[in-house]
Amino acid sequence: MKLLDAMLQVGTPIENVAGWCRQMGVNERTYYRHRARVAAEGVWSERSRRPRRSPTATPDWLIERIVAARAELAPDNGADNIHAALLERADRPGWPAGVRVPARATINRVLGRADLLERNPRKRPKSSWRRFAYARPRDCYQIDGTEHTLADGTVVVAIDMIDDCSRAWVASHVAARETTAAAIAALSGAIAEFGAPGLVLADNGSAFTGRVGATNLTRPGRFAAAVTAAGARLIHSSPYHPQTLGKCERLHQTADKLLDHFFPDPAGSIAELQRRLDTVRAHYNDRRRHSAVRTTPHRAWTQAPAHGGPGQLPLQTDATVHRLTVIPHGTVTLGKHLIRLGARHGGTEVTALVNGNQVAFHALSGDLIGQLTLDPTQRYATLCAA
Repeated sequence: MKLLDAMLQVGTPIENVAGWCRQMGVNERTYYRHRARVAAEGVWSERSRRPRRSPTATPDWLIERIVAARAELAPDNGADNIHAALLERADRPGWPAGVRVPARATINRVLGRADLLERNPRKRPKSSWRRFAYARPRDCYQIDGTEHTLADGTVVVAIDMIDDCSRAWVASHVAARETTAAAIAALSGAIAEFGAPGLVLADNGSAFTGRVGATNLTRPGRFAAAVTAAGARLIHSSPYHPQTLGKCERLHQTADKLLDHFFPDPAGSIAELQRRLDTVRAHYNDRRRHSAVRTTPHRAWTQAPAHGGPGQLPLQTDATVHRLTVIPHGTVTLGKHLIRLGARHGGTEVTALVNGNQVAFHALSGDLIGQLTLDPTQRYATLCAA
């Protein structure tokens, strides 16, 4: 076909059209159609194959509303929030009868055609992650620190805490450095406002580990002691595995986005940054719809049928938490299994997280002691140290 178009454009004569078409495998009707197009337009070019009418296409007025909602809902203006806003408008008078609110994928396509999406092709798709959340609010709080820069270039740290189930931002404490005192202050604020949790999940930063418990398992660090004094249990994530604290890590990004939106200029002092974080925390909890819980975190918290806390170990359909005491020679009983942890753990209390046949043991300080896979046919097992 390219040869035919080139010959027609330069005007190469073809005396026997039927013979040339048989030799080249071209239908004669195609030849005459191409010749007429070249004669009329001077060149052959593909025309749009778009149908003249598309009854299921998103109407122009709805496209305008989607684009307008993108601007009105900033900074929480993703496809999920736009979809929720359109659902609310569809229940009000004035929405055309029989017109359905477009799906999230359709909204993203509309925003993409309008060049309103922030594309990140290297970002790992959410579908590739295994989703996990505790069943009740106050079953588990996640805690982590993140850096902020003041107007004079000074780098300070905000200790954030988030409820694993409802995604409520339960505390944010700003300090000059990530210290144990700052972590305890954040914990105290969360407990005062929302109550003590059943578990506190932290990473292996020195503010949360204390490191004293590394040599003496009966003496946890100051942060672990503060968690225990509140009746909660402290556990630490595996080293170099930030996905365990993924909800708190993601909260840091949202906090930065809200700060940039409501306060474009950097804060001048720690006290000013604390006031700003308190403001955006209230917006996050009370006004911002969270896509994971499909409502605001505050509403998810208050509408939950039950809440966890000290003395109520977290409920979970695919995982359970157990408080166990190791007998003096280093063995612990878990169901029908006798598991040897080692004599150095004798007489201590440990936390066991059981997910199917996978078991992870944590010391009183929250440090990971080790993990193993239970064999249902074997009564005795030995822990693999972390």
